[in-house]
Amino acid sequence: MPKVGMEPLRRKALVDAALRVIGDRGSLTVTMSDIARRAGVSPALAHHYFGSKEQLLIETIRFLLRQLRNDAVTALKQAATPRERISAIIRVSFHADQFAPQTIAAWLAFYAEAQRSEETRRFLVIYARRLRSNLLATLKALCPADAAERIAEGAAAMIDGLYIRQSLKSAPIGITASIALTEDYVNALLTATSPSPVEQKGRPHRTAKDK
Repeated sequence: MPKVGMEPLRRKALVDAALRVIGDRGSLTVTMSDIARRAGVSPALAHHYFGSKEQLLIETIRFLLRQLRNDAVTALKQAATPRERISAIIRVSFHADQFAPQTIAAWLAFYAEAQRSEETRRFLVIYARRLRSNLLATLKALCPADAAERIAEGAAAMIDGLYIRQSLKSAPIGITASIALTEDYVNALLTATSPSPVEQKGRPHRTAKDK
């Protein structure tokens, strides 16, 4: 009989093991026995806690999403300005835990599974919408709404694209370079949507004499 209070620890150990096994394989073609062995528990106990491999995989993607959300909430609370909030979102997206090779491999495996599994696809849509929403809400304080839409879509696509590039072990990008590239993209578009100081100073001011 399992010890009282052990279930949360066992469930977490199984989720961590699932991430590692999926990351090693690069796909979801793993068995409950593979995951249980990595977690140091019996397959029977793994089935006791999750019922099936599919339920364990869904809990694994939920764990990734919760981790991202919690990291984002913490980072955004520490940001003092809208531009700092954008930087916080970008940094969280490339956090060391999320950018670890096994985690990236697991994300890619889930994206592949989303082509077949409606439930997996639903969770990934939640992730995409949350990232876009966080970016858009902050960008609207920095530029017109239509520009904010474009920048949010582009930045989100860039983040996803850099994840894919990172999975190509022969051409890794790295955390610092990925953050810098995304920041450069956002800065360039924000600058393009804002009037330059010369334009602002060059605008004539009408006086009573001009009327």
